[in-house]
Amino acid sequence: MAKQKEKKQTPVSRLMEYAGSFQYLAVASWVLAAVSAFVALVPFYFIWRLIKEVLRVAPDYGAAQNLSTYGWSAVGFAILSMLIYIGALICSHLAAFRVQANMRSRLMRHILSLPIGFMDDEGSGKIRKIVNESSAATETYLAHQLPDKYVATATPVGLAALLLVFDWKLGLLCLIPVVVAFLVMGAMMGENMKKKMEEYQNALEEMSGEAVEYVRGIPVVKTFGQSVFSFKRFRDSIKKYEKWTISYTKDLRLPMMGYTVAINSVFAILIAAVYLLGGVKSGTADPEFLLNLLFYIIITPIITVTLTKMMYAGENTMVVEDALARIDNIIERKPLPQAAEEKSPEDVSIEFEHVSFRYDGAEKDALHDISLQIRPGEHIAFVGPSGGGKTTLARLVARFADASQGEIRIGGANVKEIHQKALMDMVSFVFQDSRLLKMSIYENVRMGKKNATREEVVKALKNAQCEDIIAKLPDGIDTVIGSKGTYLSGGEAQRISIARAMIKNAPILILDEATAFADPDNEAKVQAAFSRLSQGKTVIMIAHRLSSVIDADRIFVLRDGEICQSGTHKELEKADGLYAHMWKEYNQSVCWKVGA
Repeated sequence: MAKQKEKKQTPVSRLMEYAGSFQYLAVASWVLAAVSAFVALVPFYFIWRLIKEVLRVAPDYGAAQNLSTYGWSAVGFAILSMLIYIGALICSHLAAFRVQANMRSRLMRHILSLPIGFMDDEGSGKIRKIVNESSAATETYLAHQLPDKYVATATPVGLAALLLVFDWKLGLLCLIPVVVAFLVMGAMMGENMKKKMEEYQNALEEMSGEAVEYVRGIPVVKTFGQSVFSFKRFRDSIKKYEKWTISYTKDLRLPMMGYTVAINSVFAILIAAVYLLGGVKSGTADPEFLLNLLFYIIITPIITVTLTKMMYAGENTMVVEDALARIDNIIERKPLPQAAEEKSPEDVSIEFEHVSFRYDGAEKDALHDISLQIRPGEHIAFVGPSGGGKTTLARLVARFADASQGEIRIGGANVKEIHQKALMDMVSFVFQDSRLLKMSIYENVRMGKKNATREEVVKALKNAQCEDIIAKLPDGIDTVIGSKGTYLSGGEAQRISIARAMIKNAPILILDEATAFADPDNEAKVQAAFSRLSQGKTVIMIAHRLSSVIDADRIFVLRDGEICQSGTHKELEKADGLYAHMWKEYNQSVCWKVGA
């Protein structure tokens, strides 16, 4: 019931939940915006008085009185309207900035509480777009579009009064195109438009995600000369957006033409009114009627501007509704459940007992009925064809996600019963694609241990074979990565990541294709750093390059989510199975060379 109630909330009420005490500023901005709209109509009254006075004394214009008073009164009220509206914008911006800040803070805090696998499932491009652009849409709506909406809502009320007071017949005629435009607008702004807006945001989100992934993969693309083929997914997302945009434009073509014709037909109706009501045709034009007609010609363009603002306000509301829905989609994701009674591991052994795992939406298990034990201090390796489940199995140890079935235990304690911080303190990861943040190398390494001293960081970098990297950087370990053209190669970034893992000094180490992007020189140094890092730790290695796992205490071969072989390198090499076949192919690839 609570969820249903929340779904019925308007976008404005949802935004006010993030505003806190600043919601009063938001309300003040709406009131001031409406007041400014009414005040903005007052100058037209003085213009009418001015025209009336001029027509009264024509052609003896020198006898006109109070023209200066009427003119300056119109200017004064116009300036007053502007000042009130500026006050409204100040209030709305203060509220909007607070809403956006609170929204982003809540989003990021919640994302940090979610399992790490969430980022892999959703994609960094998609998450970035939601955090940045969806929250920015709410800021724009609250700061600019909502005050404009109140101005656009208040203006027709004041206009209706002005149109009917001076000449009710002309006023009613002027309202005919307004009514027609409202009907056409209502037809455009229905549920179909809301659905189209969601499709639009989905298309943008997909393009954003593909763009991020494509840019990140450019080094690999250029290395292997796959620029045309690798562009396919990104191009497909662009073509999909193009197809949607053209279809959407065609759907709105006729309604928009009808709206534009209706809202701009006011002058045509006024011209017809001159002949029907003004007595022009019979040659008996009424001066009072002509006065009102001139006034209406001056004021009716406001109708066009106001209704157009209202139309865009309706569209902007749909954009915000969609943005809030995407934000809610993240907020509603539940963190992994914590046990009521937490346990502490007795040692750093790892046990998988009948573990199965299936990704959301997948038709079959990524892992199926995996059972194995890793003794404290043992070095084991997962190898096998791509898609066999190696990385998934390793990530379940650090609880990137929960197993669909079975149990994973560290030191006899189920990982679900170990406090999240304690589990993170026990496990270090070195991924194949090392991520360094745009800050100094010192701060990047220090992320592994917040209270690490400078001496500890320097020692970790030395043990990770990073001395040659530091020596060539302009500011040593204080050099900021990514600034002033300072970048590191894949192997160099990997060694910095190893230093970070070293300073963390977690008893369980998971190496996921950690030498995949290293050149021969870097690989030798990375391997030396791994040897230093792995001492006294329980190590899980994931590798395609079999030469890096031949010294492992045990090797587990995974295929299609199941363990098909296990043993030492020598045992598996002699056995007639998948590992022996992989080892043979690996040696052939190493020895391969171009013939003369």
